[in-house]
Amino acid sequence: MTAQEKLIAVFGGVVGLLALATIVGRLLRRRGESAVVDNLVARVNAWWAMVAVLAVCFGLGPLANLVVFALISFFALREFITLTPTRPGDHLPLAVAFYVLVPLQYWLIWDQWYGLFAIFIPVYAFLALPALAVFAGDTTDFLERTTKIQWGVMITVYCISHAPALLMLKLRGYDGQGPLLLLYLLLVVQLSDVMQYVFGKLFGRHKLAPVVSPSKTVEGLVGGGLAAIAVGASLWWITPFSPLESAAMSALIVVCGALGGLALSAVKRSLGAKDWGRMIEGHGGMMDRMDSVCYAAPVFFHMTRWFYSG
Repeated sequence: MTAQEKLIAVFGGVVGLLALATIVGRLLRRRGESAVVDNLVARVNAWWAMVAVLAVCFGLGPLANLVVFALISFFALREFITLTPTRPGDHLPLAVAFYVLVPLQYWLIWDQWYGLFAIFIPVYAFLALPALAVFAGDTTDFLERTTKIQWGVMITVYCISHAPALLMLKLRGYDGQGPLLLLYLLLVVQLSDVMQYVFGKLFGRHKLAPVVSPSKTVEGLVGGGLAAIAVGASLWWITPFSPLESAAMSALIVVCGALGGLALSAVKRSLGAKDWGRMIEGHGGMMDRMDSVCYAAPVFFHMTRWFYSG
C-alpha cells in the first residue's frame, strides 16, 4: 500500500468515526438536552471542520501543512500574549516574535535545516528577545515580562513547529511518508484528549488535579489513555514502528499530552482565564486544542529521530 493509499484509508476511518459520533450526538439530544451532550456535539462539529482542513492540507502537500501550522503558531501566540499583560516596552520583541520568529522557524523546517531549527529559538531568540526589550528603557517587571514572552514563543512556536517538522525526517525505509507520521501524532494526541473527556464523564470519580483542572480525573486519564494507546498500536502500519513500538510511542504521546494539558491549564488559572480564546466553537481557543501537542510533538519528534533515523 502506498503512502497516499494509507492516508486515504486513515482519513476514511476518521470520517466514519465522526459520522458515528454525529449520529450518537443527535440521538442523545433527542432524549434530552444536557451540558455534556451539548459540549460533545460542539466538539464533533468542530472536528468535522478541522479534519476537512487537515485533509486539504495533506492533499496539497508539505508546504500547505507548514503554512497552516505557521498560522496555528501565530494565532496561538496571539492568544498567549492577549492573556498576558504587556507594556509599550514589549512592542519591539513582540513584533520580532510574530513577524520574524514564526516565519523563520517554519522556513528552517522547509529548508530541512535541522541543526539550526533545533536551536534557533531556545538559544538565539531566547537571548535576543530581552536584549531587544532593553532599548525601550522600561525596567518595570522586566524579568516577568521577558519570561512571559520567551515562554510564549517556546510553547506556541518552537514546540508546535515540531509537529510539521516530522515531514522533514529521513527514516530508515520510510522515505516520503512524513505526512503519515504527522497524522499519527495528531490522531493519537487528539483522540487521547477526547477519550479522556468521555471516560472522565462516564467513570470519573477521583480528580487528577482539582485546583488546576477540575474536569480531569484519574479514571479519564487511564481509560482515555489506554484507548488512545490501543488505537495508536493498531496504526503501526502507517509508521516505521512495530506494533509494540507503536504502543510505546503512543503511550509517550499520551503522557506528554496529558502533562502539557495540565501545565497550560495551570497557566490559564494563574491568569484567571477558563479558555485561551473563542476561536474554535466547542473547543475554546487555538491553544486549548494545541496544549497537548505542545508537549507531545517535540518529544515524539526527537525520540523518533534518535531511534529511527537513517
